[in-house]
Amino acid sequence: MSISVETAAEWAAEDTTISKVVAKLTELRATEGAPLRTAVLTHIAWVPPEWTEAALDTLAGMHERHPSRAILLLSDPDAGSDGIDADVALRCFELHGLGRSVGAEVITLRLRGDRSFAPASVVWPLVIPDLPVFLRWRGRPAFGEEPLEQMVDFVHRLIVDSTEWPDLPGAYSELAEIFDRTAVSDIAWSRTSRWRAQLASLWPGIGEARRIRVQGTLAQAWLLAGWLRSRLGREIELEHEPSDRLVGVHVDGEPAPFPPGDPPPPSDLLSEQLDQFGRDPVYEAAVRSAP
Repeated sequence: MSISVETAAEWAAEDTTISKVVAKLTELRATEGAPLRTAVLTHIAWVPPEWTEAALDTLAGMHERHPSRAILLLSDPDAGSDGIDADVALRCFELHGLGRSVGAEVITLRLRGDRSFAPASVVWPLVIPDLPVFLRWRGRPAFGEEPLEQMVDFVHRLIVDSTEWPDLPGAYSELAEIFDRTAVSDIAWSRTSRWRAQLASLWPGIGEARRIRVQGTLAQAWLLAGWLRSRLGREIELEHEPSDRLVGVHVDGEPAPFPPGDPPPPSDLLSEQLDQFGRDPVYEAAVRSAP
């Protein structure tokens, strides 16, 4: 199936207000030829400057699977002035072979200076009522600080990728403190799913495991160790061999069989999280057992 993308209408402004953004979005939706709204959720992405390119690439690959109102918050606290710059686009994705198209709204807001510290007041007027709200946080969240604290209590799910965090496993203890406030997904955890299924298939032998060596990212290593510790109810020694992807696991010195299939691309991993609504107790137990 091929997909073609068209921008049906767009608008941009510097140093604007959220009320003007809302008004302009309503105006664009009323123009002739605007795509029918097919949004099933509001997808917010908190994007520090160093993550902008990666966030845009990932977003581009998922609209056709999860039509949404996407709100990209580009945080720029060190800008020389306070304010909001906005870009609003209505996009139409035609799904060739299916005879249908879907519409998506992409709102990009650059939060300059002090506006970076009050994101909840910025995004709340833009959230579509009665639909779930997901927050993708790029980079390492500053737990216990603004702006994360403002956002956690009104979103239905926080999506992180602990591969992006420099201080593992210590940061997992801070992450665990918000599990009772909102559901949490970790893309690093999703990248271990094929290996967890493969390791589980080694039962009952793996029940005697005392040590694992993981060739992968540091996040994948700690999460697999935490998963085994929480499932077996005891300590498992971890050895880590750095790699940019998960390519091998040894249990007590013996290599585990390589799982079938290929690792999914970033857009697929994020799209998968947007299908989840409840908490994941297995993931939460792995995080609590990782440090």
